[in-house]
Amino acid sequence: MSTESLAQENQDTELQADFAISQYPSDTAEAWLSKMAKAFKSLNYSISFVVLKPGVDSQPYLWRHAIDENGIEMEQLNLLNGPGREVVRIGNKVSYFEPNVPPYSLQSSTINGPFPSELFYQPEKLFDSYEFVLVGRSRVSGRSAQQIRVISNDKSRFGLNLWLDQESGLLLKMNMVNLEGQPLEQIQVAAIQVTEQPDPFFARIDLPMLPDILVMRGQQATTPRWKLNYLPLGMHVAKQDIHRLPMTGELVDYILLTDGLVDVSIYLQPMASAKASQDLIGRHESNTILTRQMGEVSVTLVGKIPAVTADAILKSIQLVQ
Repeated sequence: MSTESLAQENQDTELQADFAISQYPSDTAEAWLSKMAKAFKSLNYSISFVVLKPGVDSQPYLWRHAIDENGIEMEQLNLLNGPGREVVRIGNKVSYFEPNVPPYSLQSSTINGPFPSELFYQPEKLFDSYEFVLVGRSRVSGRSAQQIRVISNDKSRFGLNLWLDQESGLLLKMNMVNLEGQPLEQIQVAAIQVTEQPDPFFARIDLPMLPDILVMRGQQATTPRWKLNYLPLGMHVAKQDIHRLPMTGELVDYILLTDGLVDVSIYLQPMASAKASQDLIGRHESNTILTRQMGEVSVTLVGKIPAVTADAILKSIQLVQ
């Protein structure tokens, strides 16, 4: 895509965000979310934040975002602990630099990070699935913040509590909570800086040295073997194909579900190949892991959803005749 096209695309997005804000009274959850979406796409900022999950060490990140003189979005997300993981986005090219993996680039308009990008950039797509409730104002990371509660309309998913910077609209804190309101996961901003000019980091990027975009090999078209007779409100099948498990190399049926805020993975394999021979349920960090035996097939679901919802999804799976 040309520089002019990318700049026009960013300008159109800003106009849409301005229009969205004008549709709502100034002190509504919808207006705050529109302000947040515009801020994340249009401001120059540097944010230091920490991800807190049960059972693992805290994960500190540095997130930079900028708009260059041609209106092109640029981002950097850097995991600061351990061997590190760095992601750089210039327009629609996202480059990944990870330990023990050759650098590579993918074509995308967002970075795959610890935050739900659709919530930050296109929150209006979630309005049918979730209720957004304006709660009150408080102080987070030394800044005045507006709190918004995010509730699943059909009570089938975990909730979120958001705190947005009152001045800029950027995120200051995000808590994922279970159905009883107990915290499961947290993103806490430690420092935030909004500037008129892009961070000098972006001027040092040598664009020709970024890895080329990978051309993904097209998978052979197959007729879906499985259907789901129940899905939470707003959730849909985003992908259904054959996956090769990294540890064993075994081929399994794979289904990816998403509602734009939460992703759920389902793996189906013959009982003879499955490690578990009985129904199992557990939790890894914030993910529910549920395995069920269905005739000659073992089905495993992994996702940040309540166990009762995971069970309802798996019980609804049916082999297509």
